[in-house]
Amino acid sequence: MYNKEQYNSFFMIEGKRYHMQQNKILYGGDYNPEQWPEEVWQEDMRLFKLAHIDVVTLNVFSWASLQPDENTYDFSKLDKIMELVKENGLKVCLATSTAVHPAWMARKYPDVLRTEHNGIRRKFGSRHNSCPNSPTYRKYSAALASQLAKRYGKEKNIVAWHVANEYGGECYCENCEKAFREWLKEKYGTIEELNRVWNLSFWGHTMYDWEDVVVPNMQSEEWIWEYTRTNFQGISLDYRRFQSESMLACFKLERDELKKTTPDIPVTTNLMGFYKPLDYQKWAKEMDFASWDNYPVYDAFPAQIAMSHDLMRGLKQGRSFWLMEQTPGVTNWHPYCSLKRPGVMRLWSYQAVAHGSDTVMFFQMRRSIGACEKYHSAVIDHAGHENTRVFREITELGAELEKIGGQTLGATTKSDVAIVFDWDNWWSSEYSAGPSKLISYHGEVQEYYRAFSEANISVDMISMEDDISGYKMVIAPLLYMCKDGYDTRIRKFVQDGGCFLTTYFSGYVEDHDLVVTGGYPARLRDILGIWVEESDAIIEGNCNHFYYDGKQYPATILCDLLHLEGAKALSTYEEDFYAGMPVLTEHDFGKGKAYYVATRSNGEFYKTFLRQLCQKHGIMPVMEAPDGIEATVRENENGSFLFVLNHNNEATDVVIPCSGTDIIRDTTFQKGQKVTLASKDVLIIRKNYWL
Repeated sequence: MYNKEQYNSFFMIEGKRYHMQQNKILYGGDYNPEQWPEEVWQEDMRLFKLAHIDVVTLNVFSWASLQPDENTYDFSKLDKIMELVKENGLKVCLATSTAVHPAWMARKYPDVLRTEHNGIRRKFGSRHNSCPNSPTYRKYSAALASQLAKRYGKEKNIVAWHVANEYGGECYCENCEKAFREWLKEKYGTIEELNRVWNLSFWGHTMYDWEDVVVPNMQSEEWIWEYTRTNFQGISLDYRRFQSESMLACFKLERDELKKTTPDIPVTTNLMGFYKPLDYQKWAKEMDFASWDNYPVYDAFPAQIAMSHDLMRGLKQGRSFWLMEQTPGVTNWHPYCSLKRPGVMRLWSYQAVAHGSDTVMFFQMRRSIGACEKYHSAVIDHAGHENTRVFREITELGAELEKIGGQTLGATTKSDVAIVFDWDNWWSSEYSAGPSKLISYHGEVQEYYRAFSEANISVDMISMEDDISGYKMVIAPLLYMCKDGYDTRIRKFVQDGGCFLTTYFSGYVEDHDLVVTGGYPARLRDILGIWVEESDAIIEGNCNHFYYDGKQYPATILCDLLHLEGAKALSTYEEDFYAGMPVLTEHDFGKGKAYYVATRSNGEFYKTFLRQLCQKHGIMPVMEAPDGIEATVRENENGSFLFVLNHNNEATDVVIPCSGTDIIRDTTFQKGQKVTLASKDVLIIRKNYWL
């Protein structure tokens, strides 16, 4: 039986389990009262109560007011704000406000300013404007975190620390160049090894001293030609790794200062879904829990959003995460600032919960009146009162979340299918000098994920370090870089009875982007039972074709010309000089099977092929449902919860696969019962049993 006082959400520190100060799905978001006169604050408190808001993120961009010069701290306004929200029963996610350094710092210590890819040093302004390797930035950001922890660390309503905000961007300054050399020394040891892994005998680029190393930008190895290109993929790849780790080091500095004073308060920072510059799988190891900001484009399809949620869940090996930001209505920075239609905010909020979120939070609580986010939607609009469509929807959702309480907190999701996503592969495959500018690592992964998602087959998004032994099927699209030892893990997985699938442009290189000679897909060759001789890049708008299960499908982007070495062909190309060569293969390997898809096709193919593979390998959907109906399951000590979400623009009939009670409406359903679910509506059924 559910106990309202039971805290289910948790985090781990040094192997010890800590519970969050949370007995329900937290509801609220970014609040910036420092932008408003104090007489407005009391009205905000009244409106928050009406909307059932119970948590606010404070102090995100306050560094300039907290520290007017290098020797002075002024917490007077933040003290008032903290006291006000405490008096009104609000929990606080307290930010360190280090996302933007103050103007005095840029004026007095210009080393804090970033240098762009083109070599131009920035001036004060914007955000993401601090060099991650600036000694000045690191010194003062860590000091401010320490001051905040000492001043507010004993406040009982702080549920989490929020370090900086949306880390991002890159820097190419002298600080970074010097730090890059030190990073390389630690990684490779000798200049001879650096010459080897970067293949610097090419073009006579041999380096004689660490001082010969320069950052790869438009002044050296990189240029912009439709997208960023590079002469030396190994140099650029290592710089991406270095920049991600440099920003992570800044996060860790602040985190460590917070932990000195408040070891039991969890620390996070808000991630941005599939954000290419930062390797979130490495970042997540240093965070107590994952949190992220969800801003789908106006025409996003449900699986596109779901995949980002599942990535966040996967960062901490299946544990719940926080939805730190979303817009209540319109997103100001999209090319088309389309409104969220009625019901969509609620639907997308529950979609986050369905995939593992323990919060529903927004940016922003009150709409600002100036600068670039003044037309970004908020809980409290420029009208300043509760009589708006968005506020009414916010209030209705808040009442539902209050009723649900903590029933779903900390619940996990069981998946038989895993999709591998790896930042090194993302960087390296798209840095490759050929074979096609159309190669998209994220796009390829999304095609496979979408096929599973739209079939309501649960998927875990995993890293190359995660254990794969418990899955029935592992998909690794565009596994261009097969890292040292990963083929051994795949080999054992398949030999033990698992199903493995990979695609064109896989197995080409090792960890440093050096080609593994002997024929593609190199280390994967025996597992897949094929040899790829060459690949044909298909010009945009053109395609080859192949047949599968009696239907014709397109072959685009790249067509591998391969030979069978134990595998059997499930389909062959229809056109060009390689007509009749295999395009889809299956290989019996040990007790399992390995599949190779030698081209990019369309959604209908992936939908058909992957559903057949699932049937063959005993992988079942959460429920059978019409198109546009999404279904997931989360489980914890309170029970098993079936989420059913209608993304369609019309009411849709669904057949409930279990007996249970909808915890939103207290409606009881029987297994096999037919229900008409309104457009954008949601069911959360706590099942009595599953048959």
